[in-house]
Amino acid sequence: MANLNLHHLRLFRAVARDGTLTGAARALNLSQSALSTQVKALEASLGHALFERRGRGLVLTEAGRIALDHAEAIFRVAEDLSATLHRSETARRALRVGALATLSRNFQIGFLEPFIGRPDVEVVLRSGAQADLMRALEALSLDVVLTNLVPARDAASPYLVHDLAEQPVSLVGPARLAGQGLRDLLATEPLILPTPEAALRASFDALIERLGVIPRVAAEADDMAMLRLLARAGAGLAVIPPIVVRDELAAGTLCELARLEGITEGFFAVTLQRRFPNPLVGEILDAFTLRPR
Repeated sequence: MANLNLHHLRLFRAVARDGTLTGAARALNLSQSALSTQVKALEASLGHALFERRGRGLVLTEAGRIALDHAEAIFRVAEDLSATLHRSETARRALRVGALATLSRNFQIGFLEPFIGRPDVEVVLRSGAQADLMRALEALSLDVVLTNLVPARDAASPYLVHDLAEQPVSLVGPARLAGQGLRDLLATEPLILPTPEAALRASFDALIERLGVIPRVAAEADDMAMLRLLARAGAGLAVIPPIVVRDELAAGTLCELARLEGITEGFFAVTLQRRFPNPLVGEILDAFTLRPR
């Protein structure tokens, strides 16, 4: 096979993303015929057809899908190299952190604390859904993702998952209820719970099943910040990690009524296997006791 032409590979990727020669040629400011010729040259070099025509568009063949996967990896590495070497020449460096939208804000601040106020570091924090954050991590738009959901991994996965902390979970509410037994609280007081898809909720449901309690659910939320606000508003007793309501506990606004033994909330940092990682990631992860999974 002839040496791979990276220019042809870049043009092929543009056509694959657009799905048409016309649209890709317009975006690349090339004639359609010139673009078609260069894609055919790549196909000849690889020895396989990369597209098949379907209606007015083009769809990838099996060889085309394989070629696109490799093309994306090649250009990610190139962009990674460029970004890393560019960073090394600047006095002020950026750490781009993605955080699951429902993750505890207190935990996020605790994670970022070593870099807060550092004149040589700019922290860029973005929140979103897990799938969106993972895509941004793979696209090198983020350096690290904070989450309480371990991403699915297999032998081909590029992720490294680091255990940051395992927080206890408690029943939190007004101080006037302090001293009552856990079973009585669960059986008589309205509860504020994580939504059923949360791993934390599954553990809690197993607990009340063992206790033989039928709970009175006042509210459910998939956002730790909303659970905190509902507890502060007096909507009921919240099943929540104490770190989420740390300030309210310190001020006496809320009280940790009972520790839910055997139930914990895990917090993880997800990074990408990179040839040129952002050195700030290593610095901030070193602030925690880490165990790569």
